[in-house]
Amino acid sequence: MTTIPRRSTSQLMPSLNIAPSSQGPLRGITVVELGHSVAAPYAGQVLADLGARVIKVENPQAGDYARGWGPPYWGGAATIFTALNRGKESVTVDFSVAEEAARLRKLIVDEADAVIQNLRPNLLSKFGLGAEDLMSLKPSLIWCDIGAFGSVGPMKEKPGYDPLVQASAGIMSITGEADRPPVRVGVSIVDMGTALWAVIGLLAALVGRRGDGAGRNIGTSLYETGVAWMTVPLAGYLATGELRKPQGSGSAEIVPYQVFATATGAVMIAAGNDRLFAKLVAALGIADLADNAELRTNAGRVKHRDLVINTIMAVLADRPLEDVCAALDHAGVPNSPLLDVAGVADSEQTKALGMLTPCAEDTLPLVGTPITFDGVRYRSDSKAPGLGQHNPDHWPAGISAPAD
Repeated sequence: MTTIPRRSTSQLMPSLNIAPSSQGPLRGITVVELGHSVAAPYAGQVLADLGARVIKVENPQAGDYARGWGPPYWGGAATIFTALNRGKESVTVDFSVAEEAARLRKLIVDEADAVIQNLRPNLLSKFGLGAEDLMSLKPSLIWCDIGAFGSVGPMKEKPGYDPLVQASAGIMSITGEADRPPVRVGVSIVDMGTALWAVIGLLAALVGRRGDGAGRNIGTSLYETGVAWMTVPLAGYLATGELRKPQGSGSAEIVPYQVFATATGAVMIAAGNDRLFAKLVAALGIADLADNAELRTNAGRVKHRDLVINTIMAVLADRPLEDVCAALDHAGVPNSPLLDVAGVADSEQTKALGMLTPCAEDTLPLVGTPITFDGVRYRSDSKAPGLGQHNPDHWPAGISAPAD
């Protein structure tokens, strides 16, 4: 992988216009997040960046589990927590204390437009804080339930984490290289994808409520998200009955569409159609490959995958990465050097888009929400809260004091 030399954080100033979340399209909306780990917190952070007031409710003993998922740590909490909880308020509630549960119930009924939760199934109902309890008191409330394996079926009570669903939804079976052990996608793609479905459902419910004034009980789960990520592989299997092996960096359906080694680094080449394949082989000086009638179509190239891949590998092995990328750019062939995490952090494209920006009272650059409105990226300017930092004075004595 290619690493771009380190720059100071002062050099990561964005070219895109960044605006405070207080000006965002969801200003005036209040969301209560009864969540932990990744899925609900990421959904809450997206909503906070878009302008919603997000009140994060945590256990007074230890708070969100992710606070302890380190090292590394930043400001007393694991960086995974710091990265997923920007722009929120933190209050602590012990559900088992009737007075505290009652105050949380009142907060939701009086102030919340929506609730996002990913706690254990039926846990909140034990304390009169479930969807039916609260929506009966406030029919306009939008409730978003993020589950593990869905609300019905034989696995509905089973606890779930991202890697469990990567395994059970088939994602691991198509990730990695053929005839080698299964590989997990290196980021929490199921958790974060589920968070986005939750946000989509919540936004749709907000639009619907403008018409009829009614709330909605939205449901999504890690397993449903995992199966949704498998849309294309499942379609291929159900059409043919064929179980395709993992393709490493490549694609089962498109050739050439993978990473190739050069003399000084690796490059991803995506020749996604016949025209691009012709441009690719011409740029690499192997135009005779395109003269082979069996290789003129993608179907033929998939059939003769080894011939195509091995020929390109041999041509690129002794050429510098920079020369390869320049030749492919000139020919109009989609390509990208393979960057590591440091390379992405220091990329001029990352900088231009303003994707890494520290909060106002902090120095750690954090990834912004990947959406703009009229060329403006909204993001919350306050860092992840300390446990119970926003506990109001009138909360019960059993709730922990605000963090320093």
